[in-house]
Amino acid sequence: MAKTSLSALLARVGLDWFIIALLAMIGLAKFFPEPGVYEGPVSLSTIANVGVSIIFFFYGLRLNFTQLREGLRNYKLHLVVHLTTFVAFPAFVLAARALLMTPDTELFWLGIFYVAALPSTVSSSVVMVSIAGGNIPAAIFNASISSLIGVFITPIWMSILLSSTNGQYDLGGVIAKLSLQVIVPVLLGLLLNKRLGWFAERNKTYLRFFDQFTILLIVYTAFCESFSRNLFASYSLDDLLWLSAMLLGLFFLIFSFVTLIGRLLNFTREDRITALFCGSKKSLIQGSVMANVLFPATVAGVSLLPIMIYHALQLIVASIIAQAMARQRKLSEVTQA
Repeated sequence: MAKTSLSALLARVGLDWFIIALLAMIGLAKFFPEPGVYEGPVSLSTIANVGVSIIFFFYGLRLNFTQLREGLRNYKLHLVVHLTTFVAFPAFVLAARALLMTPDTELFWLGIFYVAALPSTVSSSVVMVSIAGGNIPAAIFNASISSLIGVFITPIWMSILLSSTNGQYDLGGVIAKLSLQVIVPVLLGLLLNKRLGWFAERNKTYLRFFDQFTILLIVYTAFCESFSRNLFASYSLDDLLWLSAMLLGLFFLIFSFVTLIGRLLNFTREDRITALFCGSKKSLIQGSVMANVLFPATVAGVSLLPIMIYHALQLIVASIIAQAMARQRKLSEVTQA
């Protein structure tokens, strides 16, 4: 009974076993980094890369052309979501970075900008939209398309900062590698949707566990490399609190921005909810995948830290907001009845 009550309490505030497991992977990497830095023929990083392609194959297998065609109709909502995700987010961070960055926080600001440049997440966006009573088909469409657009837009944004510190940044090579690892498996899955889509739908719970296991493996190997090179030695608890505060402030800034835009465009309640949750979320899956391609192994763990913190914060805060919206909707329905 106590265990059930604790699980319910954690779920109510947006926490689950996965966030705890992410923290455990950091601890494991701290004390046992050797397996994560092993570079033999069958290394953990190689297994993780194969797992990523499998994730996106099944992601494509659950999509279908009918859903994509129907989703194109609500173009104003889609424009708001994607312009917020890929333009407003990075622009706000670049402005804040210019005002607030110091030499000691330069690497953290690189990670914050990386968060801002990432695509929206799929599963948690749709779940939050569903809880709050938003436009679920539009949420599925936007979150799905965002993942594909991000393969091209995120590297372009990151080239602004990375090329300034590393003149050898190969934008074309990065996009080609991400396309091979993400776009090709998605397209293959999409083509096989009619034949095998039922399998992905029937086993989506198990596939979600596979997704999470692969992310945990990526996080573990990235932090093993960082800990083995002692990259976190110069960072204190105050630095982590500062980073968390910056990311939380970014979330609420974007949330307020999308709320204002939704009102100015006279969106329906359902579309405003969809814009809010799809526009303010960032994908840990894409963040984990792209970090291995965009960043040198020496800083991958430090670069992943901001998206991990943002992932936890967005789940907690968005869950609270979604449940408040759901209660507000029920109260409105009762009042009207």
